[in-house]
Amino acid sequence: MTEVLTEARSIRIKGRSFLALMLSPENPLDEWLGRLDDLAGRSAGFFLERPIVLDVAELEIDRPQLKDLLGALAKRNVRVMGIEGGRPSHFEPGMPPAMRGGRPAPDIEVPTDKPGAATESTIVVRPEAQIVRAPASMIVREPVRSGQSVIFPEGDVTVIGSVASGAEIIAGGSVHIYGALRGRALAGSVGNPEARIFCRRLEAELLAIDGVYKTADDMAPELRGQAVQLWLDSDSIMAERLN
Repeated sequence: MTEVLTEARSIRIKGRSFLALMLSPENPLDEWLGRLDDLAGRSAGFFLERPIVLDVAELEIDRPQLKDLLGALAKRNVRVMGIEGGRPSHFEPGMPPAMRGGRPAPDIEVPTDKPGAATESTIVVRPEAQIVRAPASMIVREPVRSGQSVIFPEGDVTVIGSVASGAEIIAGGSVHIYGALRGRALAGSVGNPEARIFCRRLEAELLAIDGVYKTADDMAPELRGQAVQLWLDSDSIMAERLN
């Protein structure tokens, strides 16, 4: 009788969450693409190398139109990693997969069948471990240099220093900059209209709160170089000086 001395190795599949930007196109698509070009032109590199999720839940669109939209985004170097809110009829092989809101996921083990075992594959899902919650804020004690990104979707980000041109801060909560803000600041990045942006000296390339953005060209000249706070009122970013 021959015995197998080594067991087949199992395949381990882990769940992991990543922060992606979400784009919600609007009809007419030509005008929406024009506004996208305007944003990309006034904030160079904003979409470069970023994972993007396309939200089409509120968009009246069929599969050929969706494919044309994906092609138009690809020409603009916008990488769509998934589509949220699409109907089954929207998808075909080769398109980005359907996605839903990300949640913490447990490890999944898919064992390889052992000799003599039943041919039916088994998927073993481990019980989810206790989640240790991250703190509600992050403090960055050094200046953020050009090309650097600070991403903290769990809460507020405070920078003890300046944010250089070409750098960015992305927070799920509010952004506090105790120095000059010359780069980009995105507050409320995971859906928080109550988030705010505070900075000691406003020289930003781009500001966004809960998806509503302003570029440098849109900012009031009298606020440049000033200590300001910014907040969202409906679909408009409001600003005032800090005394």
